[in-house]
Amino acid sequence: MIGFIFVLLLAIFSTILSEFSFFKDLGISAMIIGILIGMLYANTIKQYFPTYLQSGIIFCTKTILRIGIVLYGFRLTFQNLQDVGIYGILVAFLMLASTFLIGYIFGIKVLKLDREITILTSAGSAICGAAAVLASESVLKCEAYKSAIAVSSVVVFGTIAMFLYPFLYKLGFIDLSVQNMGIYIGATLHEVAHVVGSSNVLGEDASSNAVIVKMIRVMMLAPFLILLSIWILKTSISKTNSEKSKITIPWFAVFFIFVVAFNSFDLLASEIVVSINYLDNFALTMAMTALGMETSFSKFKNVGLKPIYLSLVLFAWLIFGGYFIVQFLFV
Repeated sequence: MIGFIFVLLLAIFSTILSEFSFFKDLGISAMIIGILIGMLYANTIKQYFPTYLQSGIIFCTKTILRIGIVLYGFRLTFQNLQDVGIYGILVAFLMLASTFLIGYIFGIKVLKLDREITILTSAGSAICGAAAVLASESVLKCEAYKSAIAVSSVVVFGTIAMFLYPFLYKLGFIDLSVQNMGIYIGATLHEVAHVVGSSNVLGEDASSNAVIVKMIRVMMLAPFLILLSIWILKTSISKTNSEKSKITIPWFAVFFIFVVAFNSFDLLASEIVVSINYLDNFALTMAMTALGMETSFSKFKNVGLKPIYLSLVLFAWLIFGGYFIVQFLFV
């Protein structure tokens, strides 16, 4: 319980910091601040704290994380699928599938990178940044530092893209209509916060399409996790015989779909949904903070710059591959 309260206090501090204009302008969310503060703790003063804090910290990295992913469904409705049409859905699917497959093949075959770091980094780039990394980590059951590496590399390039896209568009380097530019942003930027920050600069038409397409990518998180769980069994990624013997169904992903379905009926007042989303942000901030508290910098030394190289390749694919796919489907 004391460990839980400790994480809670750090998450509150991270949330307060995220409200400062400096962090808002850079699109740095409370989740990112939380993992940085957690990592600072883990690599400086953790040794001076009692070990009984660990149970509360682990609780946040597992249970609170799953609760956060389930509540994430209140951001979505199935009506979102209708708003951008079949081509918008197709763009989201193609970008998710191609980004993950390119990331996995390049990370494993070319970089010879750790398989779990490759999966986490590719999922983060393909779906929804840190939230996808955390959700995938719950299926993989890998060490905390691997998730921290994936989150760090994904966030760096997502932040760069948030400023780069509007800049290139206004200079005339991206030949898309405002509406299609929104689809392009939603289909290729990493975090939801990055999509909102980048598309708002271009106006309401771009912002609306961008957020909807991004939410469709997020909606695909649940089937992705279920397929990932099956793939783990088939490819023997799991490390123990007990894990190899059966498919581990990520029930939190199933509940996520149920929440989206429930939210689609618009049964709750908008004020309640806003409050739930705020609570969800805080739950994910706690999970990220706890993840950082379990991450030692010494583990990073063995990995080197390979995760950055992987994220860079995926960043290039999202920019150029996403542009040509949107151009092809929306000519």
